[in-house]
Amino acid sequence: MFITKTDRRVIYEALFKDGVLVAKKDYDAPKHFELDVKNLYVIKALQSLTSKGYVSTQFSWQYYYYTLTAEGIDYLREYLHLPAEIVPATFKKAVRAPRPGAPRADGAYRAPRREGGDDSYRRVGGKEQAGDDFRPKFSGVGRGGPRTEA
Repeated sequence: MFITKTDRRVIYEALFKDGVLVAKKDYDAPKHFELDVKNLYVIKALQSLTSKGYVSTQFSWQYYYYTLTAEGIDYLREYLHLPAEIVPATFKKAVRAPRPGAPRADGAYRAPRREGGDDSYRRVGGKEQAGDDFRPKFSGVGRGGPRTEA
């Protein structure tokens, strides 16, 4: 299928920026819901990349989900004339703030402990037994109705 260079470039830039692209299986749609390009052009351009092994395709619930492969990153980097430092958003490592109370790598901060340590809530003598006078009564409607003492 003939796709203009500008449309192909818009599709490839969007794919490289995020590393993934979603397209609804609607060949008659006037334009893609994110890009200003016909939806058919998006599907066919990415179908071409899939056949070359640059993109993996997953189809579910009438949507195509396209994901870049390592070879696809190299190909798009060359096609779009981008330096090697630029990577798609899905390949960037997310930097999370350290959780409060969690020990740091340098051991500078540690959450305060409970009085008596972690074992303070446990019983000391093992299992405790109920007294001889303990006789629970379960009354109410259940299997077989209320019980009578035997």
